[in-house]
Amino acid sequence: MNANYDVIIIGGGAAGFFTAINSVENNPKLKVAILERGKEVLSKVKISGGGRCNVTHACFVPNELVKFYPRGERELKGPFHQFCSGDTIEWFEKHGVNLKIEEDGRMFPDTDSSQTIIDCFLKATQQLGIAILTQQSVQSLYKTEDFWKVETTKETFAVENVVIATGSNPKIWEMLVELGHQIVAPVPSLFTFNIKDERIKNLMGVAAQASVKVQGSKLKASGPLLITHWGMSGPAILRLSAWGARELANVNYRFTIQVNWLKDQNFEETLEQLNELKLENAKKNTDKFCPFDFPKRLWESILKASEIQPETKWADVNKKQMTTLANQLTNAVFQVNGKSTFKEEFVTAGGVDLKEINFKTMESKILPNLYLAGEVLNIDAITGGFNFQNAWTGGFIAAQAIAFSDSTKK
Repeated sequence: MNANYDVIIIGGGAAGFFTAINSVENNPKLKVAILERGKEVLSKVKISGGGRCNVTHACFVPNELVKFYPRGERELKGPFHQFCSGDTIEWFEKHGVNLKIEEDGRMFPDTDSSQTIIDCFLKATQQLGIAILTQQSVQSLYKTEDFWKVETTKETFAVENVVIATGSNPKIWEMLVELGHQIVAPVPSLFTFNIKDERIKNLMGVAAQASVKVQGSKLKASGPLLITHWGMSGPAILRLSAWGARELANVNYRFTIQVNWLKDQNFEETLEQLNELKLENAKKNTDKFCPFDFPKRLWESILKASEIQPETKWADVNKKQMTTLANQLTNAVFQVNGKSTFKEEFVTAGGVDLKEINFKTMESKILPNLYLAGEVLNIDAITGGFNFQNAWTGGFIAAQAIAFSDSTKK
């Protein structure tokens, strides 16, 4: 049995590495090993943000930041007061990585390469003497009177402290259930909507600022909406999928949405605007220019859906067509039949029940000296760097608790 380590971290991803590095930086005497079941570590970091790694988000107020988490909003308030996005920026700067802010608030390394983050972590682990043990799939985990026993496919470890940072790993969740934890059943969180509809059939790649509501629910979101070959995507849709992860799973991803292509403008305002356009442009063709701030191809499709033929003069549009047009602009109803995974951000809603975690230390309330960080918990966020911020915050707090605990001070 290998008893060479004080801390075993299960999971070689963002949360695992951040916990390991901060543990040893806080307490250099600690002997720490990261166990990774695959051949490569940090594989999700590598492909995240299209290979650029969306490290965090430029939202620096904890009470504002928590609003981006459909699950975990209440619980993360305390942790974010300890380690927030500003602390993340400072941490990476200290470790030689500068981050830049993009227009939408997302933050990336200056280099626009996730390899910069990976190199930063690998360099730090090497300097601190942290062992990285790959192809070590954990087979069992149990607590004896004095220590934790971690059995992998290769060897058995006996340690004082265990950190679980395995993300959405069903096998690890099963082990935690056997140890007495409760798991909130996982469902997909960030996904796009499959929609077959004549109105968007040939509009792949068209984007517009829109607001979207799920009919018969309180779910709504605004922002860029992207038409794809299978339906609709973009931030507005992904936000809806995150906030509605459970609700939409319950209806088997079959529901209707209302799209307002004018975002905040209502039907009455739009009808009034269209009537003015009709007066001002009586002799002009309706399809010659788009009077709204979205692509002409979308405008032509909306005219067609309103039964207004190409080259129809504004003067010839009748009252019924005007009403239909105002409706298609502000209240277009689409049937959703299924979902597609959003490739870059495979996020799951579900995980260890948050009631069972002490958020001052990230320690299990059920199992002493067992810490959990990242997506293994029932915490998830919308896109924009928020899921990584949860990993950094959880890892930092767990690391501090471990570094200064009685068991590691001996």
